[in-house]
Order: sequence, then structure tokens, then C-alpha cells
Amino acid sequence: MRSCTTQSPEETLALGERLGRAASAGDVLALVGTLGAGKTVLAKGVMRGLGGDPREVTSPTFVLMTRHEGRLPLFHFDAYRLSRVQEMRDIGADEAYYGAGVTVVEWADRVAETLPEDHLEVRIEPAGSESRRVVMLPHGPRSSALLARALDAEPDDK
Repeated sequence: MRSCTTQSPEETLALGERLGRAASAGDVLALVGTLGAGKTVLAKGVMRGLGGDPREVTSPTFVLMTRHEGRLPLFHFDAYRLSRVQEMRDIGADEAYYGAGVTVVEWADRVAETLPEDHLEVRIEPAGSESRRVVMLPHGPRSSALLARALDAEPDDK
């Protein structure tokens, strides 16, 4: 587990960018946090790290899933409005998880049963008006390697 505190939306975006640069096809990031915690800001950073335009990434609450193009495709899911776990599968979660892109799932705690066993859980919580406490918990060797590549042996900020 690694944790840090970002002091601004720009720092949260930069953290997402580091994750995006380190990501490879098949990586899954499971974002958890309250409304306004910064999940979409982190997803924008992942898109920037994948070489795409972060302005294209918006909260997909009404769309449920959006595909964005970068060096790898980004499959951006928002599970906030899903009423059943099966709906996540119905909109293509399994294809995204095991496909040729990187998957980011906002509100992942609502669809935890659909997540692949190996995924990077990213918990974001407000720690002030603009600061965020970010806890990254890898669930397996693939996500552990992603986290190590992204954070480059930075010391834990606990």
C-alpha cells in the first residue's frame, strides 16, 4: 500500500499522469471516493499519461462508459448510476478489463464483484478544500508492478 496527499487538483492530475505513463494493456484502476473527491481529475491524469487529451475525459455518469484514444485506449467507466452489478458486465466491463487498453472504474466499490482479481484500488478522500488523501492498494502482482513503476521508489507519505 502507498499513500500520499495531493495539495491541489493539479497534483492529483499529475499523480494520475504518472499512473497512465506506467500503465500497460490490461491494467485496471478501481477508483473509490465520495462525490467531488477527485476521481475524474485522477482519470484525466491517466489519460494525459497515456498521451491523450485529458479535456476529453469527463464524468461519464450518464454515459456509463467512454473510450478514449492514447498510446493505449482508456476505458473510463462510472458505476454511480448502476443498480445491478450485472449492468457493469452488460456494458462491456470484461472486454475492457482483459482487452488491449487501460481501464479506470469510478465508484468501483459499487461493482467490486466485477473487478479482476488483480487491480489497483485507489481511494481518494478530501483532506482539505483542495488537498486529497490518496491511498493506493495493489491487489496482485500486476498492480503492484504498476504502482512501483508509477511511483519510482518514492518514500511513503504516511
